[in-house]
Amino acid sequence: MGKSRRTIPEELLLLALDPATGTTAQPQSLDLGLAGAQLVELALAGRIAPDGDRIAVVVPRPTGDPTLDCALELLRRRGAPVRAVNWIGGPRLGLRQTYLSHLERCGMVHAVAGQMCGVLPTTRYQATDTDISREIRARLDNAIRTGVPPDPRTAALAALAHAVGLGKHLYPGNEGRSSRSRLRDLIRHDPMGGLVAHAVMDVQSGVAAQPRRSPAPAGRPATAGVRSAPEPARGVPAQPRHGSMARAVAH
Repeated sequence: MGKSRRTIPEELLLLALDPATGTTAQPQSLDLGLAGAQLVELALAGRIAPDGDRIAVVVPRPTGDPTLDCALELLRRRGAPVRAVNWIGGPRLGLRQTYLSHLERCGMVHAVAGQMCGVLPTTRYQATDTDISREIRARLDNAIRTGVPPDPRTAALAALAHAVGLGKHLYPGNEGRSSRSRLRDLIRHDPMGGLVAHAVMDVQSGVAAQPRRSPAPAGRPATAGVRSAPEPARGVPAQPRHGSMARAVAH
């Protein structure tokens, strides 16, 4: 995989970064979304494929991206196809911090040290090139505004942005309601993105027992099965807090 193209986890994280405060929106659900975004990126690279509501490794060859290849190797070691909801709901210690550090090394964000309540050390991350974030946002805006089926990468990014609850961050208030609704509807344009997005929402809702039907193919009208992203449910294990409001871990 060439590194000239940003990966979907990187783009999802850049979308979630607030350019004014350097904090990330929806930090706990974002951890789930990053794990799901890795699956979509691996599928686009031809390494994995959906098998019902499960994920199967079809080509175990590394992609050249260390973080993605770590996920691919973990999937390969499972031996059998893994339910997407179980994979996404598993522990992802430090995944957000890993991507923040990667974006910093690539020069797309820079770390700003600070303190919370004047005592606790914090690290915020602010974009160094806001044109990149604007380009990512423009792709979503274009898909929402025109109604033209987006390319698979944009469709998957839209599905994940909806699943982790970024709709209210990207399109706030009553004036953004129709845009949030259309963002949700883009979930149907990419089967893998739809499968992963639904798995992210199921983990947040604590729904992991029943297998999910495969997402409707592109072009088919959205059904009642396309849900709005819920708030994290009580009883769902809290995801580790890293990144914008946590102390940076020295590696």
